[in-house]
Amino acid sequence: MRALIQRVRDAQVAVEGEIVGKIGAGLLVFLGVGPGDDEDVLEKVLQKISKLRIFEDEAGKMNRSLLDLGGELLIVSQFTLYADLSQGNRPSFTGSAPPAIAEPLYLRALARAKEMGIPTQGGRFGADMKVTLLNDGPVTLWLEQQP
Repeated sequence: MRALIQRVRDAQVAVEGEIVGKIGAGLLVFLGVGPGDDEDVLEKVLQKISKLRIFEDEAGKMNRSLLDLGGELLIVSQFTLYADLSQGNRPSFTGSAPPAIAEPLYLRALARAKEMGIPTQGGRFGADMKVTLLNDGPVTLWLEQQP
C-alpha cells in the first residue's frame, strides 16, 4: 500500500462539480492499493498516519499527531501511485490492485479511520476527481507498507 500524505490547512474533492469530501486542518492522503494488500496492511498504514508527529506544538516543533490535534482526514483513492515509468513515455498501471481488491480496501480505510475517532471524508472510488488543497508547510510525506 502506498500513501502520499500532505499536511493541509484545508482540502476538498469534487466529482462533476459536486463537493463529495471536505476537511479543515489535517491530512490529505492519496491512497494507492497494491495487489497483495489486505486489511492488516491497511491497519498498519492508518495507525502510522494517525500517529505521525508532523503538526507543530506550542514551541513550533513537529511533535503533535493528527490524533493529538483532533485534525481531519481526507482520503482519496489513487491507483496512479503504482505507476511504472521504467519503459517508454506512457505509464503502466499494472502494478496496482484491480478495482475488486482496491475498492473494498479504500472503503474500509474510510470506515476504519472514523472508527479510530478521526473526522474522515473521502473521494469517490474510480471517479474523475478534482482535488483542491492548501498545503501547510508544505509537508508532504511518502509511506509504503508491504504486505
